[in-house]
Amino acid sequence: MQNMPDATPAVPFPGRRVLIVGGVAGGASCAARLRRLDETAEIVVFDRGPYVAFANCGLPYFVGDVIADEAKLLVASPELFRDRFNIAVHTDADVVGIDPAARTIAVRDVTTGTERTERYDVLVLSPGAAPIRPALPGIDRPGVFAVRNIPDSRRIRAWITERHAQTAVVVGGGFIGLEMVENLRHRGLDVTLLEKLPQVMPPLDPEMAEPLAEHLESKGVHLRLGDGLARIDEGADGRLAVVAESGAVYQADLVILALGVKPETALARAAGLAIGERDGIRVDAQMRTSDPHIWAVGDVVEVPDVLLGQITVLPLAGPANRQGRVAAESIAGRPTHFRGIQATAVVGVLGLTVASTGASEKGLRRAGVTCFERIYLHPGHHAGYYPGARPIHLKLIFSVPDGRILGAQAVGEEGAEKRIDVIATAIQFGGTVHDLAEAELCYAPQFGAAKDPVNLAGMLAQNVLNGDMPVADWNALDTATSFLVDVREPAEFAAGHIAGAVNLPLSQMRHRYRELPTDRELVVYCGVGQRAYFASRFLAQHGYRSRNLSGGMATSRGFRRG
Repeated sequence: MQNMPDATPAVPFPGRRVLIVGGVAGGASCAARLRRLDETAEIVVFDRGPYVAFANCGLPYFVGDVIADEAKLLVASPELFRDRFNIAVHTDADVVGIDPAARTIAVRDVTTGTERTERYDVLVLSPGAAPIRPALPGIDRPGVFAVRNIPDSRRIRAWITERHAQTAVVVGGGFIGLEMVENLRHRGLDVTLLEKLPQVMPPLDPEMAEPLAEHLESKGVHLRLGDGLARIDEGADGRLAVVAESGAVYQADLVILALGVKPETALARAAGLAIGERDGIRVDAQMRTSDPHIWAVGDVVEVPDVLLGQITVLPLAGPANRQGRVAAESIAGRPTHFRGIQATAVVGVLGLTVASTGASEKGLRRAGVTCFERIYLHPGHHAGYYPGARPIHLKLIFSVPDGRILGAQAVGEEGAEKRIDVIATAIQFGGTVHDLAEAELCYAPQFGAAKDPVNLAGMLAQNVLNGDMPVADWNALDTATSFLVDVREPAEFAAGHIAGAVNLPLSQMRHRYRELPTDRELVVYCGVGQRAYFASRFLAQHGYRSRNLSGGMATSRGFRRG
């Protein structure tokens, strides 16, 4: 999987002692799966915290009182592992060293400080990733928190309650940062989001992040984009003063650091295991490390991106669970492999859903991939004639000329994640835009449309590939030299249009098209792209050269910030 030859399958033997360092997603799933495959193995799990299997994705919602009962976050207890699976679990047990030659680990009791040695035949590392805390002045002041486990969430809840907190600064606009923004707003706090990049949700392409930024501002969140954290000073009245790189100062009762995570590789490094270019543990397709007796899973490992062919670290629960299962099957001697990741993810933010899968446009460009195209569309999440239809802003990226699906991003109040799940499945099976156009999906007016947004995305992409709808590049649009034709009605044009455009409504096109120049390529647009497509087809059949600004004015707002 990563420049390491795949090891031969493990040869199971009765009574093996399998030690697993870390629970949560990867370690816990590995332990449970291995027991289902091997009843003879002695399986022992060690976790430095008080809980072995908890829903860490639910932690922000515990802070926000959406999940009020802490017990709801506990997926499995040591007693359940013991009684149901005959697996021994030691919590508050910090593994502080590995001796690969002797096949032993050193375990420190967090409560007493005493250490002991445990022998293994097989070792599985699942220590996860730690929140990034940059070495900045004031970063360790009371009231500055990161969110990794239940005790972290408990401390944040207590701080908010005991201090009657009213203001917060969240540093970092990724998954955890946005979820914390939502939940702090749910608690009634005034929230400022400080993000060093010029956009929120860095995995998205900038234009797809813009609707999310607008939504956050509409919900009262103070966005401070393109500005990083410099230091945290003591503020007035015992508060914190968050100082940005720009020099701006934000007073806050608490600060949440959501700057991302880094793999916990200290154990692996000290044991001499191979560490990869992204600072994660290198593993093969069976999740085995450079030591034939040690496997590793979860946020700590490096994995291949199946679309870009690059090695990456992806801290998501879904891949961690699958890796735990693959490791267990490998340990049990079964033929197995981890296929890699395509980064399918979703986040909900104050009533808006943001989902994505596969490669982004900026990721493709960084990887040197140029033979691709993209389309934008803004369909309703169900039939327009049924009450309550909400738009989905959808971007589909595909290779040229074969139409293989490379990635998709969706933003909407309803149905965005459903469409991304469909496209993610198509990507996994090597699907093309033609497959999306032909996909047979559920339809009833309250759930979708006869032409689902997924179908429409495939059909639009087909139109691009077969030349029926050449598209203009929003990023390269030059309003000073392009001949822009707005085919909306005059009232729509008057309410706002792209600078330099002329208005020739589709309803008048057949009578007035000769007003357009024949010696220049036209760039045609409308509200969401449909009328512009109709116009471009008409113009093409009358000898005109034109390109469609995919997604129309609904897409143009995504390119306005900055």
